[in-house]
Formats: sequence, structure tokens, C-alpha cells
Amino acid sequence: MLLVLDIGNTNSVVGLFEGGSLAGHWRLSSVERTSDEAGIMIRGLIGFAGMDALSIEGAILSSVVPSLEEAWRDAMRSYLGVDPIVVSRGIDLGLKVRVDNPDEVGADRLVDSVAAMTKYGKPVISVDLGTAITFDVVSSDGAYIGGAIAPGLSVSMETLFRRTAKMPQIALAVPERFIGTNTVSATQSGVVNGYAGLVDAINEGIFSELGTRTPVIATGGHAEILAGRSRTITHVEPWLTLEGLLILYRRCAK
Repeated sequence: MLLVLDIGNTNSVVGLFEGGSLAGHWRLSSVERTSDEAGIMIRGLIGFAGMDALSIEGAILSSVVPSLEEAWRDAMRSYLGVDPIVVSRGIDLGLKVRVDNPDEVGADRLVDSVAAMTKYGKPVISVDLGTAITFDVVSSDGAYIGGAIAPGLSVSMETLFRRTAKMPQIALAVPERFIGTNTVSATQSGVVNGYAGLVDAINEGIFSELGTRTPVIATGGHAEILAGRSRTITHVEPWLTLEGLLILYRRCAK
């Protein structure tokens, strides 16, 4: 089995692949842990899923939070007996990185691009709807050429709740109408429809600059919600990042 780990700003996602199938996955808070805490947590999750931690044959991780990375690497070495591959431009990505400052590109953005290109061809756009909304573009010749970054839905909602008197905490859902008839439906309309418009406007601009329309692959916690309102999202892939890690592990382990 293969252990994959995507360390994000708010959440980290652990996945277990058996062959090419995702056998288990868990979402954890991205907080500082000792290597022992991380190791015990990994062993516990694997055991809870009814699997044997000693059957882990390899591991790979991507991280946008450098301060958390080392503890997880030590945990995998000490508690699983594997030395993880760490995603960076130094490994064989199978993807050229053609931007002004390649070292600034987050590992998760490269992983998403690899997965999107592998599954849907090129050119292609991947949109990760997490703490931030990131748009990542792969050109027709297989190069990562950049994208766009915007604040995520959760960040905007938290700011709205914190700064607006009498604003109730609400769950995000696809609104039935654009005209909300109460505070909850009005907020859902503004946030969901507003962000769907943002996604579509940026994708249309990218299409124009590429000179062609492309598949748009959405992933992240709010992908399903926005896909219900977006005109440009063509596919929703909840585990795009984990699948990208699997693809990279197979390429690099050879």
C-alpha cells in the first residue's frame, strides 16, 4: 500500500492507495504536532480502517506549510519504516514549470496540474476550491504556465460573520434562486453565485489567452457546490490531489 499526504494551510488529507484504488482517506487539522503524535495518529487511522501499517511500502507528501513537514517525515520513517518522497521541482514531475519564479509555485498546485493533465489531457485548467481558490493552467505543450489565486469561500464567510452584526452562521448550499427572501438564502445566493461568477470570469479570461476552451477540473471542499452554478467547470474530482500524488510516486519510485 501507498500512503499519500497533502499538507494544506487549514487541513491536511491523508490517503491510502491499494493498487490504483483509494482504500481510505482522512482529513486532519493542519496544526503543529510532534513526530510521535503524527506517527501515533497515522498508525491509529490505518488500524481503525482495518489495515496493517506494516503493509505500507512507500509514501509521498506535498506541503505548503514548511513548519509541519519535518514532523510528518520523521513520523513516516519511525512509525511506518518508509522514507517519503517530498514533492518539489527537484523530482520528476513530468511537467515543465514555465513561470517567472518557479520556486514560488505551491507543491499542491503542481500535483493538481499533473493529475489534471494525466486524466484529461492538455491544455487543461484545475481549480482547487480550498482556503484559497487556485487556478492552475497547463499549456498544450505540457507546461505549467501559471494561473490565479483568490480568497476561498470559507475565508470570505468567516470575515462576513465576524464583521457583520446579527449575521447568523449558515451552511453553504446551492441557492434555489438568485433573489434571496431571507438572510440565509440571500447570503447563500451572494456567496455561491458570486464565487461561481468569479470562477467563470477567470476561466473565460484564461480561455481567451490560451486561444481555446479547455476542460476545467474542480477539486477541494467547495467544488460540488460551485459546480452546480458554474458554466465553465466541466468535471469535479474530489481526490484530484491524492491521485496526483499517486501518479508522481509511481513516476519517481521507478
